[in-house]
Amino acid sequence: MIIKQFKLIYFRTPIIVKLLITILILMCFFGILIHFVEPSQFPTIFEGIWWAFVTAATVGFGDFAPVTTSGRLIGILLILTGGGLIGFYITSIASGTIKREQDIEYGRLVYKGTGHLVFVGWNERTRQLIKVVLENNPNENIVLIDRTLRHVSFNEYPIHFIHGDATEDTILAKANIRHADRALITAELIKNERQADTYTILATVAIRGNNENIPIIAEVLSKTQIENALRAGATTIVRSNDFMSALFYHELTHSIAVTPFEDILHILSKQQFLHLPLAPELEKKQFAAISHHLLKGDHLLLGIIRDKQYRIHPSADFVLEHGDVLVTLARL
Repeated sequence: MIIKQFKLIYFRTPIIVKLLITILILMCFFGILIHFVEPSQFPTIFEGIWWAFVTAATVGFGDFAPVTTSGRLIGILLILTGGGLIGFYITSIASGTIKREQDIEYGRLVYKGTGHLVFVGWNERTRQLIKVVLENNPNENIVLIDRTLRHVSFNEYPIHFIHGDATEDTILAKANIRHADRALITAELIKNERQADTYTILATVAIRGNNENIPIIAEVLSKTQIENALRAGATTIVRSNDFMSALFYHELTHSIAVTPFEDILHILSKQQFLHLPLAPELEKKQFAAISHHLLKGDHLLLGIIRDKQYRIHPSADFVLEHGDVLVTLARL
C-alpha cells in the first residue's frame, strides 16, 4: 500500500521537481563520499557537498579539489552524471518557461483567478471593448473565449485567452466561469443571423448551467430570438442591429455635418449607464423634479423602465410611480 502511494505521488510530481530532488540526492551522495575518501581535503560534509555542486555545474572555483586517484575518479564520475543532470535541469526550466508562454498565447492555459470578466467571441467590438475596459480600469482581469482565433499576443492585448467552444463545460471550466463576475457574449458576424443567435443562446445556457448567479449580457441579432435568449438565462439583451439601423437613419435624415458618432461613443465610454430603483421619497413626483434632484448627485436622468418597457425622455410633467426603475448616466 505504501509503495503504491509512493508511485502515485512520484508519477504526479512535475519533472522539474523530480530532477531537483534527484540532483540534491546525488550531490549529497558525492559530497559525503568525497569527505570520507579525502577527509584532509574536505574536512566537513558540507564542504564536500559544496565541491560536488561547483564541479557538477562546471563552475570550478578551485577552492576544493581531490588530490588522490580515488578522489579524482569520484570527480570524473560526478562530472559524467551530475553535470548532465544539472544541464538537463536548466534546459527543462527554460523549455518549461517557453511552453508556458506558448500555452498562454495559444489559449491552452487554465485561468485560476476570480472576479474576472468573461468575453465570448473575438471581433472588432470585442477588441474595442477590451481597450475601453482597460483604459477605465487597468486592474480589470479579462478572459476571452473564442473558437476561431488561433492565438493572442499578451503584449498587445493583456488578457487571458482560452481557445475553444464556449458551449462546452470543459472550456468554461478553463475560464473559471464559476468564479467570474460577469459574462458577455458577442454575435459571430461571420455566420448568418440565425446561426449566430443559436450559438449565443447555447453559450448562454452553458454559462448559466455553470454559474447560476452570473449576469450574462448577450448580443442577439434577430428580434425573434430575444425570448429564447432570456429563457436561456441572459440577464441583458443587446440588439446591435436595431442600434445601427437607428444610427443610419439619423445620419440619413441630417444633412448638416455633426460630430462623428465614434467621437460621441468615445465620450460615452467614460460614462456609466445605471438602473436605479425609484426611492420611496421620489414617488408621485414629476420627471423634471426628479431629474433636477439626480443632477445634484452627478446623475443624468435619461428615462425610466416601467412594466419592462423603456420610456426615454418622457414629458417634464410625467409622474413616476412605485416600481419604476430610473435609467441614468453617471461618470465612471
